[in-house]
Amino acid sequence: MLLTALMVIASSAQAIPEFARTYDLSCAACHSAFPRLNAFGEHFAASNYKLPNWREKTLDIDDKYLALPDHAPFAVRAQAFIQGRTAEFVDTISGETIQADSDFQSPYLVKLLSSAPLSENLTYYFYGIFAEKGENGSVIIEDAWVRYDDVYCSKIGMQLGQFQVSDLMFPRELRLTFQDYMVYRMANITYERGMLLERDFDPFTIALGAVNGNGIEESFNINSPGYRRPDRLFDNNNSKSLFGRLGAEIGPVSAGLFGLTGKRDGATGPAGLEIGDEDADVDIFGLDLSGGIGDKTFWFAQYLWNDWDNFLQPESGEEMPQWSGNSNWHGGFVGIDYIHNERWVFSVLYNYADAGDLDDTDTIYEGININTLTLTASYYFMRNAKGIIEANFDFLDEEDQSGLYYTGHLTKEYYLLLGFDVAY
Repeated sequence: MLLTALMVIASSAQAIPEFARTYDLSCAACHSAFPRLNAFGEHFAASNYKLPNWREKTLDIDDKYLALPDHAPFAVRAQAFIQGRTAEFVDTISGETIQADSDFQSPYLVKLLSSAPLSENLTYYFYGIFAEKGENGSVIIEDAWVRYDDVYCSKIGMQLGQFQVSDLMFPRELRLTFQDYMVYRMANITYERGMLLERDFDPFTIALGAVNGNGIEESFNINSPGYRRPDRLFDNNNSKSLFGRLGAEIGPVSAGLFGLTGKRDGATGPAGLEIGDEDADVDIFGLDLSGGIGDKTFWFAQYLWNDWDNFLQPESGEEMPQWSGNSNWHGGFVGIDYIHNERWVFSVLYNYADAGDLDDTDTIYEGININTLTLTASYYFMRNAKGIIEANFDFLDEEDQSGLYYTGHLTKEYYLLLGFDVAY
């Protein structure tokens, strides 16, 4: 527990219009361009998503131990797009393809978000997705946590719940591009269940955390030794992933060193599509940098080095293949956001990754290779409603099938996207 008390977390959630409603503020108070936060927005997030007058925004109840918001604290975010692209679906085993040069992606995403302080130090935050990437009929909860921001008056903040490990560096929810920060997804450091604690030693921050290491997709029934016991396991092993980040302000530049060590499912079977019999040991190291030029241009960069030991495993009864053992790969991204004026914002994002030891393994992990440039223009009709036009360019050469399975860079990833992103 003493070691845990040194842990630190960066702000992870996205600001939402509910905060503007609660405190009678414009979205511009916290956002330089929604959803990008400005300095005040970052301070608001670091203050556990509340202002000093938060108690005035609760019901007038004569009970100092009860603080209920004076209205239901909900907000909605929705996205709809039209996309033209060259990439196609290729079945990994059969090679069967599905192609659509133009695609109406509406709704692409519909979120219900909620957050409010419950005491001077305690805040909750969550959002549920009602539709995402064409999947309707199911609800997925991603970010969902409670946070206490001053444990035993130590200036240590403790957070428990679901969150993205990568939020310690650059929260994906705050990006201005449709294109993702791909290395975070390929390194599998997005949504996890666990605990984080924080402490700021100005100008340094120290962050350490522990998570299950198997994502948030499933849990497991406890059915022994009792009958129909009403409980579930959220993890399938006792090996947690430990991670941390040391951050510092170096003049106009923010810098951070990230590290993670733990276990994850190994891969086996045709094209590595099945879970292996053994867990793989995972070590990840990262460097992140960010800064600004004046009050209109903001830049950021991230690089990760990955070591997955015993990740690719032979099927039962097969000999150990030549590509088994350590699998090392690396990648990152660089981005620039330029806020031209209150209407127009322009963004550039470059994604790169080298699959390294995972190349030529005839598995889906050859697809870690990426080399793309994304250009985005956002037009703000209102503070909380914008139109987007985005073009993605793919610099990798298209490959032919080279093994038994259809893996690797078989199709280009050019696309042109137009659409809307609104929150209210």
